[in-house]
Amino acid sequence: MAYKISGTKSEDARILVVRQDTWEVEANTVISGSGAYEVLGLTEGNKLVLGIADGGASVSYSSVDALLYLSSGDRGVFAGGYLSGNQNIIDYITISTPAGSATNFGDLTVARKDLSGASNGGYSKGVFAGGYSTYNTIDYITITIPGDASDFGDLAAARFDMGSTDNGASNRALWAGGTYTPLCAIEYTTVNTNGNASGFGELSLCRYALAGLSNDTQDRGVFVGGRSAPASYINVIDYVTISTTGNAVNFGDLTLNRYGVAGTSDGANQRGIIAGGVKAGPTDCNIIDYITISSLGDATDFGDLVTDNYYMASCSNKINERGIFAGGWTREDIIQYVTINTLGNATHYNNLSSDRRELTGTSNA
Repeated sequence: MAYKISGTKSEDARILVVRQDTWEVEANTVISGSGAYEVLGLTEGNKLVLGIADGGASVSYSSVDALLYLSSGDRGVFAGGYLSGNQNIIDYITISTPAGSATNFGDLTVARKDLSGASNGGYSKGVFAGGYSTYNTIDYITITIPGDASDFGDLAAARFDMGSTDNGASNRALWAGGTYTPLCAIEYTTVNTNGNASGFGELSLCRYALAGLSNDTQDRGVFVGGRSAPASYINVIDYVTISTTGNAVNFGDLTLNRYGVAGTSDGANQRGIIAGGVKAGPTDCNIIDYITISSLGDATDFGDLVTDNYYMASCSNKINERGIFAGGWTREDIIQYVTINTLGNATHYNNLSSDRRELTGTSNA
């Protein structure tokens, strides 16, 4: 499959993309005017990206660095969880290719469930924070290189059942809500720099068992659903600007009050999807909702999961439009997928390397 780079520039620019494995010019494209640009049809791998005018002068551009690590953006990883005890398993898939079950990647530093995952996208650093029982641990991995996780730092307080999201290559991850008692706190970490989390702000409503998603480098993070008390099921959708700090603001409502939901998105293409959960009854459900992340408003029906499920892991390959939901309380083995930009029901993908629920996922997209 092909990949792309995108960003903004200050004027007419010749965008040169050089492969760093062979030092061959892979793309040489003139794009007129100022503003957004993209270069399509690239291969996987490390790139040198240059923006120059035809006269040879450098052109100001953003959203890609001069030395861009352009990964495939197509690896999903699933970490931790529970099955007859807390698990330290990390496994992985190639998101675009449903060719087999997930493969073992390595181990977390400590076995745990109800942890939360994020990444810095194409730079391929994945981070896993919190977890049951009382862990403030943050681990990290390099998503393109299988191996055991290493210590990254700590959350401000031990908690689990958080919502998490990130702004991809802009390198900030957010961790929101959680339990033992429901917390309002949102913390952040800078993904490319190991260290402890810092205070960001608060949710509009204290809750746990919520999900997070974003429109990637477009910088809007969204937190959806959750539970604020044993009998309270939440339909609230909040949003924040990831690169700043501050409290969350109301975005809209889910189609149904529920907790234990999973969320992912197609990144800069602006569609977020929210799947599964537990609704009042209580009973688990197969509902998938969607939102347009750049536009405030209530969620709309997208389709259905293969089966009722909750406490699933989720990830996507972003602009390549495949969203993944893995494991869960009702079907601990299953991986299923949707095409994010096309309404419809989920399809069976394959299976995890080890059945489990209350796990987390992220990707290098």
